[in-house]
Amino acid sequence: MNRSSLRWKALVLAAALLPACGGTAPDVKKPRLSLFVGVDISRSFLEGPNYEDSMDFLAHYLYAHMKGLGGLEVPNTLFVGSIGGTRADEAKTFFPIQTFEGKSVKELKEILTGMFPKKTSNPTTDFNAFFKDVAETVKSRNLLLRPISVVMISDGKPYVKENGGKVDFRNIEVKPLEKLARNITLRLLYTDAVTGRSWQTEVPRRNIRVWTQDAKVMAYWKDPSVLTPDAPMEKQDKFSAWVKDNVDFGVRARRVN
Repeated sequence: MNRSSLRWKALVLAAALLPACGGTAPDVKKPRLSLFVGVDISRSFLEGPNYEDSMDFLAHYLYAHMKGLGGLEVPNTLFVGSIGGTRADEAKTFFPIQTFEGKSVKELKEILTGMFPKKTSNPTTDFNAFFKDVAETVKSRNLLLRPISVVMISDGKPYVKENGGKVDFRNIEVKPLEKLARNITLRLLYTDAVTGRSWQTEVPRRNIRVWTQDAKVMAYWKDPSVLTPDAPMEKQDKFSAWVKDNVDFGVRARRVN
């Protein structure tokens, strides 16, 4: 056997033994998803019928995602902030992932209801200001080109002061998000069928995906057939499957002019 053959066999043997000797481990897929959550703090939502249920669901949703339960995508980073305020174009604080890590579902709900108390209600629902804040955070945190999921807990009805209060969904501007990444999805939860259709068919966009889910459907997340009573979250595979099918649904991009 020549010298080159011996050298080749030695290299093959070393590569085979490397993991067992504490060398470089096989590549582990690093989370890439940037998850943004916005909670509507306008009077119309906080005083509506879905506030309590939405905070309870969001606590379960965040816990399941951060743990990667049932194959749910683990976010690389997470930011939670409010939609709306006392005036239009009002900048808001985003709470980072460290605020929620290591917390139980019960603790997460306490944090969320503390951040967005029902007793505090504001006149405006400014989605445009929220999208601007998301875009600025993506840029400042160097999260460009990573997949982005924006989950909005809201009835989806923007506040309109002019035009006699008539809602024009074409005034919703998602343009600040358009060039941040190739994969951006807006998920509007706790809306109604008419409003959801308007978001899907009237909000101008080029590459952004929009998925909406009615409040009537969202009410089933805690049905015993989905969320087993008294079982730990780590055993709630049906809940994770329900989230995949009804909330994290992979919708196609649709261009709306």
